[in-house]
Amino acid sequence: MGKMRDIAVETADLLPNWRDLDPALPDLSFVIPAYNEAETIAETLCRVSRKARQLVARSEIVVVDDGSSDDTLDRVRAGQWQVPVRLLRLSRNFGKEQAIMAGLRHARGRAVVVLDADLQEPLHHVDTMLDHYRAGYEIVYAVRAHRDDEGWLKRRCTAAFYRFLNFGSEVAMPADARDFRLMDRKVVDALCALPENNRFMKGLYAWVGFRALAIPVELQPRGGGRSKFGFRRLLRLGLTGLTAFTDWPLRMWTGIGMVLATLSIFYGLFLAGRTLLLGHDVPGWSTLAVAVFFFSGVQLMSIGVLGEYLARVFNEVKGRPGYLIAEDVSLMPSPEC
Repeated sequence: MGKMRDIAVETADLLPNWRDLDPALPDLSFVIPAYNEAETIAETLCRVSRKARQLVARSEIVVVDDGSSDDTLDRVRAGQWQVPVRLLRLSRNFGKEQAIMAGLRHARGRAVVVLDADLQEPLHHVDTMLDHYRAGYEIVYAVRAHRDDEGWLKRRCTAAFYRFLNFGSEVAMPADARDFRLMDRKVVDALCALPENNRFMKGLYAWVGFRALAIPVELQPRGGGRSKFGFRRLLRLGLTGLTAFTDWPLRMWTGIGMVLATLSIFYGLFLAGRTLLLGHDVPGWSTLAVAVFFFSGVQLMSIGVLGEYLARVFNEVKGRPGYLIAEDVSLMPSPEC
Protein backbone atom coordinates (compact mmCIF):
# COMPACT_ATOMS: atom_id res chain seq x y z
CA MET A 1 0.00 0.00 0.00
CA GLY A 2 2.91 2.36 0.81
CA LYS A 3 4.36 1.83 -2.66
CA MET A 4 0.99 2.54 -4.27
CA ARG A 5 0.73 5.82 -2.33
CA ASP A 6 4.22 6.79 -3.48
CA ILE A 7 3.23 6.19 -7.11
CA ALA A 8 0.06 8.26 -6.66
CA VAL A 9 2.08 11.15 -5.20
CA GLU A 10 4.55 11.01 -8.07
CA THR A 11 1.81 11.09 -10.71
CA ALA A 12 -0.47 13.61 -8.98
CA ASP A 13 1.45 16.53 -10.49
CA LEU A 14 2.75 14.89 -13.64
CA LEU A 15 2.84 17.87 -15.97
CA PRO A 16 5.17 20.04 -13.85
CA ASN A 17 7.61 17.11 -13.48
CA TRP A 18 7.70 16.64 -17.27
CA ARG A 19 8.10 20.37 -17.78
CA ASP A 20 11.29 20.26 -15.73
CA LEU A 21 12.62 17.41 -17.88
CA ASP A 22 12.01 19.01 -21.26
CA PRO A 23 10.78 22.61 -21.20
CA ALA A 24 10.61 22.77 -25.01
CA LEU A 25 7.54 20.53 -25.28
CA PRO A 26 3.97 21.77 -24.84
CA ASP A 27 2.18 20.51 -21.78
CA LEU A 28 -1.00 19.87 -23.74
CA SER A 29 -1.90 19.42 -27.42
CA PHE A 30 -5.40 19.63 -28.84
CA VAL A 31 -6.01 17.62 -32.04
CA ILE A 32 -9.07 18.81 -33.98
CA PRO A 33 -10.03 17.02 -37.23
CA ALA A 34 -12.20 19.23 -39.41
CA TYR A 35 -14.15 18.50 -42.56
CA ASN A 36 -16.37 21.28 -43.94
CA GLU A 37 -16.65 22.99 -40.55
CA ALA A 38 -16.51 26.60 -41.76
CA GLU A 39 -19.54 27.56 -39.66
CA THR A 40 -18.00 26.45 -36.38
CA ILE A 41 -14.20 26.27 -36.69
CA ALA A 42 -13.45 29.88 -35.69
CA GLU A 43 -15.57 29.70 -32.54
CA THR A 44 -14.13 26.30 -31.73
CA LEU A 45 -10.53 27.52 -31.95
CA CYS A 46 -11.32 30.61 -29.86
CA ARG A 47 -12.85 28.50 -27.10
CA VAL A 48 -10.15 25.83 -27.20
CA SER A 49 -7.32 28.38 -27.15
CA ARG A 50 -8.85 30.15 -24.14
CA LYS A 51 -9.33 26.86 -22.33
CA ALA A 52 -5.75 25.81 -23.11
CA ARG A 53 -4.36 29.03 -21.62
CA GLN A 54 -6.40 28.46 -18.47
CA LEU A 55 -5.20 24.88 -18.00
CA VAL A 56 -1.47 24.86 -18.72
CA ALA A 57 1.44 27.19 -19.33
CA ARG A 58 2.32 25.85 -22.79
CA SER A 59 -0.10 24.34 -25.26
CA GLU A 60 -0.77 23.94 -28.97
CA ILE A 61 -3.67 23.18 -31.28
CA VAL A 62 -3.28 20.88 -34.28
CA VAL A 63 -6.07 21.37 -36.82
CA VAL A 64 -6.32 18.70 -39.52
CA ASP A 65 -8.28 19.88 -42.54
CA ASP A 66 -9.54 16.63 -44.07
CA GLY A 67 -10.01 17.86 -47.62
CA SER A 68 -12.71 20.43 -46.87
CA SER A 69 -14.50 21.98 -49.83
CA ASP A 70 -15.78 25.04 -47.94
CA ASP A 71 -13.96 27.93 -46.21
CA THR A 72 -12.68 25.92 -43.24
CA LEU A 73 -9.05 26.29 -44.29
CA ASP A 74 -9.26 30.04 -44.93
CA ARG A 75 -10.97 30.72 -41.62
CA VAL A 76 -8.26 28.93 -39.70
CA ARG A 77 -5.54 30.84 -41.56
CA ALA A 78 -7.24 34.21 -41.15
CA GLY A 79 -7.94 33.87 -37.45
CA GLN A 80 -5.87 35.10 -34.53
CA TRP A 81 -5.60 32.54 -31.76
CA GLN A 82 -4.24 32.79 -28.24
CA VAL A 83 -2.01 29.69 -28.55
CA PRO A 84 0.12 28.32 -31.41
CA VAL A 85 -1.95 26.58 -34.08
CA ARG A 86 -0.55 24.05 -36.51
CA LEU A 87 -2.67 23.57 -39.62
CA LEU A 88 -2.34 20.33 -41.58
CA ARG A 89 -4.15 20.25 -44.92
CA LEU A 90 -4.63 16.75 -46.26
CA SER A 91 -4.50 16.36 -50.03
CA ARG A 92 -8.09 15.04 -50.10
CA ASN A 93 -10.72 13.64 -47.78
CA PHE A 94 -9.22 10.52 -46.17
CA GLY A 95 -11.80 10.13 -43.42
CA LYS A 96 -11.91 11.08 -39.77
CA GLU A 97 -9.86 8.11 -38.55
CA GLN A 98 -6.91 9.07 -40.74
CA ALA A 99 -7.30 12.76 -39.90
CA ILE A 100 -7.04 11.90 -36.20
CA MET A 101 -3.90 9.88 -36.85
CA ALA A 102 -2.34 12.76 -38.80
CA GLY A 103 -2.98 15.04 -35.84
CA LEU A 104 -1.62 12.56 -33.30
CA ARG A 105 1.58 12.06 -35.28
CA HIS A 106 2.22 15.82 -35.37
CA ALA A 107 1.11 16.67 -31.82
CA ARG A 108 4.10 17.31 -29.54
CA GLY A 109 2.40 17.66 -26.18
CA ARG A 110 3.07 15.50 -23.14
CA ALA A 111 -0.67 14.90 -23.09
CA VAL A 112 -2.99 15.06 -26.12
CA VAL A 113 -6.72 15.81 -26.30
CA VAL A 114 -8.70 14.70 -29.35
CA LEU A 115 -11.74 16.93 -29.88
CA ASP A 116 -14.39 17.26 -32.58
CA ALA A 117 -14.66 20.61 -34.34
CA ASP A 118 -18.40 20.93 -33.67
CA LEU A 119 -17.84 21.17 -29.88
CA GLN A 120 -20.79 18.96 -29.06
CA GLU A 121 -18.74 17.81 -26.08
CA PRO A 122 -18.51 20.76 -23.66
CA LEU A 123 -14.95 21.93 -23.05
CA HIS A 124 -15.30 21.99 -19.26
CA HIS A 125 -14.89 18.22 -19.36
CA VAL A 126 -11.23 18.75 -20.28
CA ASP A 127 -10.70 20.03 -16.72
CA THR A 128 -12.11 16.77 -15.36
CA MET A 129 -9.99 14.72 -17.75
CA LEU A 130 -6.86 16.57 -16.72
CA ASP A 131 -7.61 15.99 -13.02
CA HIS A 132 -7.95 12.24 -13.61
CA TYR A 133 -4.83 12.28 -15.76
CA ARG A 134 -2.83 13.92 -13.00
CA ALA A 135 -4.15 11.24 -10.65
CA GLY A 136 -2.49 8.56 -12.75
CA TYR A 137 -4.91 7.59 -15.54
CA GLU A 138 -3.25 7.38 -18.94
CA ILE A 139 -6.46 7.58 -21.00
CA VAL A 140 -9.55 9.51 -19.97
CA TYR A 141 -12.33 9.24 -22.52
CA ALA A 142 -15.88 10.46 -22.91
CA VAL A 143 -18.93 8.21 -23.16
CA ARG A 144 -22.39 9.37 -24.11
CA ALA A 145 -24.58 9.86 -21.08
CA HIS A 146 -27.61 8.82 -23.16
CA ARG A 147 -28.82 8.41 -26.75
CA ASP A 148 -32.21 10.07 -26.36
CA ASP A 149 -31.42 12.42 -29.24
CA GLU A 150 -31.20 9.50 -31.70
CA GLY A 151 -33.97 7.56 -33.35
CA TRP A 152 -35.06 4.12 -32.21
CA LEU A 153 -33.59 2.37 -35.26
CA LYS A 154 -30.16 3.99 -34.91
CA ARG A 155 -30.02 3.13 -31.20
CA ARG A 156 -30.86 -0.51 -31.91
CA CYS A 157 -28.37 -0.76 -34.79
CA THR A 158 -25.60 0.80 -32.70
CA ALA A 159 -26.23 -1.57 -29.80
CA ALA A 160 -26.29 -4.57 -32.16
CA PHE A 161 -23.07 -3.47 -33.87
CA TYR A 162 -21.12 -3.26 -30.63
CA ARG A 163 -22.50 -6.61 -29.47
CA PHE A 164 -21.27 -8.17 -32.72
CA LEU A 165 -17.96 -6.31 -32.45
CA ASN A 166 -17.27 -7.42 -28.89
CA PHE A 167 -18.35 -11.00 -29.55
CA GLY A 168 -15.11 -12.95 -29.79
CA SER A 169 -12.92 -9.83 -29.74
CA GLU A 170 -9.78 -9.90 -27.61
CA VAL A 171 -10.55 -6.44 -26.18
CA ALA A 172 -13.84 -4.97 -24.98
CA MET A 173 -14.96 -1.75 -26.66
CA PRO A 174 -17.49 0.44 -24.82
CA ALA A 175 -20.55 1.01 -26.98
CA ASP A 176 -20.96 4.71 -26.22
CA ALA A 177 -17.31 5.82 -26.27
CA ARG A 178 -16.45 9.01 -28.14
CA ASP A 179 -13.29 10.16 -29.86
CA PHE A 180 -13.16 12.96 -27.29
CA ARG A 181 -10.39 11.86 -24.93
CA LEU A 182 -7.16 12.84 -23.20
CA MET A 183 -4.15 10.56 -23.68
CA ASP A 184 -0.71 10.35 -22.19
CA ARG A 185 2.28 10.75 -24.50
CA LYS A 186 3.14 7.06 -24.32
CA VAL A 187 -0.40 6.15 -25.42
CA VAL A 188 -0.09 8.46 -28.43
CA ASP A 189 3.31 7.01 -29.29
CA ALA A 190 1.87 3.48 -29.08
CA LEU A 191 -0.98 4.39 -31.45
CA CYS A 192 1.41 6.03 -33.90
CA ALA A 193 3.68 2.97 -33.87
CA LEU A 194 0.92 0.64 -35.11
CA PRO A 195 1.59 -0.15 -38.79
CA GLU A 196 -1.94 -0.78 -40.05
CA ASN A 197 -3.67 1.65 -42.41
CA ASN A 198 -7.30 0.52 -42.09
CA ARG A 199 -7.89 2.10 -38.71
CA PHE A 200 -10.88 1.83 -36.43
CA MET A 201 -9.78 4.23 -33.72
CA LYS A 202 -12.22 3.19 -31.01
CA GLY A 203 -10.88 -0.32 -31.31
CA LEU A 204 -7.25 0.82 -31.31
CA TYR A 205 -7.80 2.95 -28.21
CA ALA A 206 -8.97 -0.18 -26.41
CA TRP A 207 -6.32 -2.46 -27.94
CA VAL A 208 -3.29 -0.49 -26.74
CA GLY A 209 -4.52 -0.87 -23.18
CA PHE A 210 -3.07 1.41 -20.46
CA ARG A 211 -4.99 2.65 -17.45
CA ALA A 212 -8.24 4.14 -18.75
CA LEU A 213 -11.25 5.86 -17.21
CA ALA A 214 -14.60 6.75 -18.79
CA ILE A 215 -16.52 9.90 -17.89
CA PRO A 216 -20.15 10.52 -18.96
CA VAL A 217 -20.72 13.47 -21.28
CA GLU A 218 -24.04 14.90 -22.40
CA LEU A 219 -23.74 16.10 -25.98
CA GLN A 220 -24.81 19.60 -26.90
CA PRO A 221 -26.47 20.64 -30.19
CA ARG A 222 -24.09 21.45 -33.02
CA GLY A 223 -23.19 25.10 -33.33
CA GLY A 224 -23.66 24.94 -37.08
CA GLY A 225 -23.45 22.69 -40.11
CA ARG A 226 -24.45 19.06 -40.01
CA SER A 227 -22.92 15.72 -39.21
CA LYS A 228 -20.71 14.27 -41.94
CA PHE A 229 -21.35 10.69 -40.84
CA GLY A 230 -24.24 9.50 -42.97
CA PHE A 231 -25.40 5.90 -43.30
CA ARG A 232 -22.82 5.05 -45.96
CA ARG A 233 -19.87 6.32 -43.90
CA LEU A 234 -21.14 4.61 -40.77
CA LEU A 235 -21.55 1.32 -42.65
CA ARG A 236 -18.05 1.56 -44.06
CA LEU A 237 -16.59 2.34 -40.64
CA GLY A 238 -18.55 -0.53 -39.11
CA LEU A 239 -17.18 -3.01 -41.64
CA THR A 240 -13.66 -1.77 -40.92
CA GLY A 241 -14.20 -2.31 -37.21
CA LEU A 242 -15.65 -5.80 -37.65
CA THR A 243 -12.91 -7.02 -39.97
CA ALA A 244 -10.10 -5.39 -37.96
CA PHE A 245 -11.01 -6.62 -34.48
CA THR A 246 -12.96 -9.85 -34.78
CA ASP A 247 -12.88 -12.97 -36.92
CA TRP A 248 -16.21 -14.37 -35.79
CA PRO A 249 -17.85 -13.83 -39.22
CA LEU A 250 -15.35 -16.31 -40.69
CA ARG A 251 -15.91 -18.77 -37.86
CA MET A 252 -19.67 -18.32 -38.16
CA TRP A 253 -19.70 -19.40 -41.80
CA THR A 254 -17.46 -22.33 -40.96
CA GLY A 255 -20.06 -23.40 -38.40
CA ILE A 256 -22.91 -22.90 -40.86
CA GLY A 257 -21.09 -25.02 -43.43
CA MET A 258 -20.55 -27.81 -40.91
CA VAL A 259 -24.21 -27.76 -39.85
CA LEU A 260 -25.46 -27.82 -43.44
CA ALA A 261 -23.05 -30.59 -44.38
CA THR A 262 -24.22 -32.67 -41.41
CA LEU A 263 -27.87 -32.11 -42.27
CA SER A 264 -27.18 -33.06 -45.88
CA ILE A 265 -25.55 -36.33 -44.81
CA PHE A 266 -28.47 -37.25 -42.60
CA TYR A 267 -30.95 -36.28 -45.29
CA GLY A 268 -29.05 -38.41 -47.80
CA LEU A 269 -29.17 -41.39 -45.43
CA PHE A 270 -32.89 -40.80 -44.95
CA LEU A 271 -33.51 -40.81 -48.71
CA ALA A 272 -31.41 -43.93 -49.17
CA GLY A 273 -33.24 -45.77 -46.42
CA ARG A 274 -36.65 -44.72 -47.72
CA THR A 275 -35.75 -45.88 -51.21
CA LEU A 276 -34.54 -49.27 -49.99
CA LEU A 277 -37.55 -49.86 -47.76
CA LEU A 278 -40.39 -48.23 -49.66
CA GLY A 279 -39.18 -48.18 -53.22
CA HIS A 280 -38.03 -45.38 -55.52
CA ASP A 281 -40.18 -42.29 -55.95
CA VAL A 282 -39.73 -39.32 -58.31
CA PRO A 283 -38.41 -36.28 -56.39
CA GLY A 284 -40.15 -32.93 -56.85
CA TRP A 285 -38.47 -30.23 -58.90
CA SER A 286 -39.56 -27.54 -56.41
CA THR A 287 -37.57 -29.19 -53.62
CA LEU A 288 -34.52 -29.42 -55.86
CA ALA A 289 -34.79 -25.79 -56.96
CA VAL A 290 -35.17 -24.51 -53.40
CA ALA A 291 -32.13 -26.54 -52.30
CA VAL A 292 -30.00 -25.23 -55.17
CA PHE A 293 -30.94 -21.61 -54.55
CA PHE A 294 -30.45 -21.94 -50.80
CA PHE A 295 -27.00 -23.48 -50.97
CA SER A 296 -25.94 -21.11 -53.74
CA GLY A 297 -26.94 -18.15 -51.56
CA VAL A 298 -25.03 -19.54 -48.59
CA GLN A 299 -21.93 -20.04 -50.72
CA LEU A 300 -22.10 -16.52 -52.18
CA MET A 301 -22.54 -14.98 -48.73
CA SER A 302 -19.58 -16.91 -47.35
CA ILE A 303 -17.46 -15.89 -50.34
CA GLY A 304 -18.50 -12.28 -49.69
CA VAL A 305 -17.30 -12.49 -46.08
CA LEU A 306 -13.99 -13.97 -47.24
CA GLY A 307 -13.71 -11.25 -49.87
CA GLU A 308 -14.20 -8.52 -47.26
CA TYR A 309 -11.32 -9.82 -45.18
CA LEU A 310 -9.19 -10.37 -48.29
CA ALA A 311 -9.82 -6.78 -49.40
CA ARG A 312 -8.49 -5.53 -46.05
CA VAL A 313 -5.40 -7.70 -46.44
CA PHE A 314 -4.93 -6.42 -50.01
CA ASN A 315 -5.11 -2.80 -48.85
CA GLU A 316 -2.54 -3.43 -46.14
CA VAL A 317 -0.18 -5.29 -48.48
CA LYS A 318 -0.16 -2.39 -50.95
CA GLY A 319 1.49 -0.30 -48.24
CA ARG A 320 0.00 3.02 -49.28
CA PRO A 321 0.01 5.69 -46.57
CA GLY A 322 -3.29 6.34 -44.83
CA TYR A 323 -3.15 10.03 -45.75
CA LEU A 324 -1.06 12.61 -47.59
CA ILE A 325 -0.30 16.07 -46.22
CA ALA A 326 -0.50 18.80 -48.85
CA GLU A 327 0.33 21.71 -46.55
CA ASP A 328 1.76 22.18 -43.06
CA VAL A 329 1.40 25.72 -41.67
CA SER A 330 2.33 27.04 -38.23
CA LEU A 331 0.30 30.03 -37.02
CA MET A 332 1.78 32.13 -34.24
CA PRO A 333 -0.39 33.08 -31.25
CA SER A 334 -2.09 36.44 -30.87
CA PRO A 335 -3.74 37.95 -27.78
CA GLU A 336 -6.82 38.81 -29.80
CA CYS A 337 -9.54 36.18 -29.99
